[in-house]
Amino acid sequence: MKNTPFINKHLALGAKMAEFAGYNMPISYTGINDEHAAVRKNAGVFDVSHMGEFIIKGDNALDLIQRVTTNDAGKLTAGKAQYSCLPNTEGGIVDDLLVYCIEENKTYMLVVNASNIEKDWNWISSFNTNNVEMLDISDKTCLLAIQGPNATKILQPLTGMDILNLKYYTFVKGKFAGVDNVLISATGYTGAGGVEIYFEDSNGAAEKIWDAIFEAGKAAGIKPIGLGARDTLRLEMGFCLYGNDINDTTSPLEAGLGWITKFTKEFTNKPFFEKQKAEGVTKKLVGFEMVEKGIPRHDYDIKDFEGAVIGKVTSGTQSPSLNKAIGMGYVFTKFAVLDTEIYISIRNTLVKAKVVKIPFV
Repeated sequence: MKNTPFINKHLALGAKMAEFAGYNMPISYTGINDEHAAVRKNAGVFDVSHMGEFIIKGDNALDLIQRVTTNDAGKLTAGKAQYSCLPNTEGGIVDDLLVYCIEENKTYMLVVNASNIEKDWNWISSFNTNNVEMLDISDKTCLLAIQGPNATKILQPLTGMDILNLKYYTFVKGKFAGVDNVLISATGYTGAGGVEIYFEDSNGAAEKIWDAIFEAGKAAGIKPIGLGARDTLRLEMGFCLYGNDINDTTSPLEAGLGWITKFTKEFTNKPFFEKQKAEGVTKKLVGFEMVEKGIPRHDYDIKDFEGAVIGKVTSGTQSPSLNKAIGMGYVFTKFAVLDTEIYISIRNTLVKAKVVKIPFV
């Protein structure tokens, strides 16, 4: 099992640790509900250094990215990022990812899911026929997500860059907490505002930045947050989790990701997705909330009133913000209409739920 450079910080803070994507990661410190509320109402720090980062550079870098991703990276200018996905040749998704434009038409950073680093690298490499320079910088890159409505206010004194007014999905690069070449982006997986900070772990930079953030946020009550609350926060926003809500067999159109699927350019398996769009999908990812008592869990059957299986739960939890059980899952399209009554099969009992609009909060 790998450790991130912040392992000693997590252990000193008494974090509950567990294996995630081959890494020893903090799941919670003071409890998921407490940490969840800290991010929604104030600010929290996530160590997400397990994520993967690739640099794609050279004259044909954009061509390669356009070929392997569904979104239009040609729209990106330096300092902008976008959410995208890697489609496969069977109509599914290899991974979802972020594309950062460092230098227009020349240099890009792709941020991929920790569990898919090797798979994504091999997939993108298989399309690299023009000798585009590819660098896997995952092992030497630290990533901290400082999320919450007060996050940028707490961090601003640590840098001369204007991060208070950073627009959503844009980024700046420069000095932060005395460390050079830090990339700060207005992105995150919580829907609570804040930034993500990328930097190389050299000359004690990891410890320096971690300590500076907690010192700056001490009076404001900034907290360390584990992956448990990251999951409840992202689910409340209806953000997809790879391996749960999207995978090699789910298409972006079924997952409600048509907005990142741009047919104005060529990309892997485009004709399949064009046909799917024209004909309509047979299943859709929906959000639902429990009407009766019960918590939906990944892989539970979704049924109709007669007890016939109409889909599967992909993610579910007790929402700390709403104090009710919520979930996402795929259902046959005719059951995807808002307010449709569906039933979650929990320990062989049909428990009533209804289809609701995403995000939940």
